[in-house]
Amino acid sequence: MPDEPGARQAAAGEVCRGLRWKGMFIDSPPDPTIPNPHDGFCWCRHTLTCLGPDGQVAEPAACRPGRSCYEAR
Repeated sequence: MPDEPGARQAAAGEVCRGLRWKGMFIDSPPDPTIPNPHDGFCWCRHTLTCLGPDGQVAEPAACRPGRSCYEAR
């Protein structure tokens, strides 16, 4: 959903393509009658945990160019 923090970061570009969040897997238009389910948790597709291969937190603000495990989109 585009109104989720991770989606906004990804839309702005430069977020690692390995970063994942629940909103990426919801294929429906936003419904204003339902609260946003984004809990802020992200994970790395390589480790399948909240830490990237470099042992640092996987989050939109951190998964950027300059990080050793960063993958451009």
